[in-house]
Amino acid sequence: MHELSIAHELVNIADEAARKAGATRVTRVHLRLGALSGVVKDSLLFGYGMATQGTLLDGSELVVNELPVVIYCDSPTCQREIELQGTQSFRCPACGQPAAKLVQGKELQIESIEIDEE
Repeated sequence: MHELSIAHELVNIADEAARKAGATRVTRVHLRLGALSGVVKDSLLFGYGMATQGTLLDGSELVVNELPVVIYCDSPTCQREIELQGTQSFRCPACGQPAAKLVQGKELQIESIEIDEE
């Protein structure tokens, strides 16, 4: 389960940022998680609980903002960003052309942390 090692790294990053901000406790961590990140949300949430033990994040909540796959279609008829309904086909649902560019979907990023200060 690689989600546990990812959870440990997220906790390390958030813990370091919280300490630099003078926090006594982290209450929430907000995470952006793309559909193509390769991370299973439920496994990450489980691992997060274990990884936070004994840190400033102990007892904090991991809030996961799941992001869909968004492509850019550069077909002359489209020229726009389009959200895909699944990850089976990377073709524009409007015109059928292969995706020119992946705009969103691979994210694994801490968006923000909520802290208590002394």
